[in-house]
Amino acid sequence: MLAGDIRALRKARGLTLSEIALRLGRSVGWVSQVERGLSVPTLGDLRAFADLFAVPVSLFFGHEVANEAERGAIVRAGRRRSLGTSESGLVEELLSPDLGGSFELLRSVFAPGAELTEPANRPTEEAGYVVSGHFDIEIAGTWHRLSEGDSFRFSGKPFRWRNPGAEPAVVIWVVSPPVY
Repeated sequence: MLAGDIRALRKARGLTLSEIALRLGRSVGWVSQVERGLSVPTLGDLRAFADLFAVPVSLFFGHEVANEAERGAIVRAGRRRSLGTSESGLVEELLSPDLGGSFELLRSVFAPGAELTEPANRPTEEAGYVVSGHFDIEIAGTWHRLSEGDSFRFSGKPFRWRNPGAEPAVVIWVVSPPVY
């Protein structure tokens, strides 16, 4: 749900309603209403939220639920929210129904030769399982080569990744708290 995702992103970044309102040039009341689902942001507002949270605007679209009883619990394969583009070398699908929980679950597909050249460092605990392909991950300055069936976990450490193989690498990635 859009309102819950916006609230979860704000909380994951440690921002207050006042800080968000100031950065967006909106009132605290409006931001609060958006987070509670009482006001619907325009496409321009969604772009501003996406820029503010450093997420693709596509995160806010595309999770339609065919069966209302499944809302917040089930994500069907054909209805996942896609994040990223093939041009970036990384395409991720949100496997979690939303960002409102204590973690997010992603299916990450790393193109052959794709890499994150600058280390990322997030205040999160992260884990992953390599479904297929070869995947290198550098955690706190040490590179690790992983293959199908291998897994990893780290918390609050700088990391980089690369796909050294000729085939896409598929990794199921867990991030707590959610950052998308």
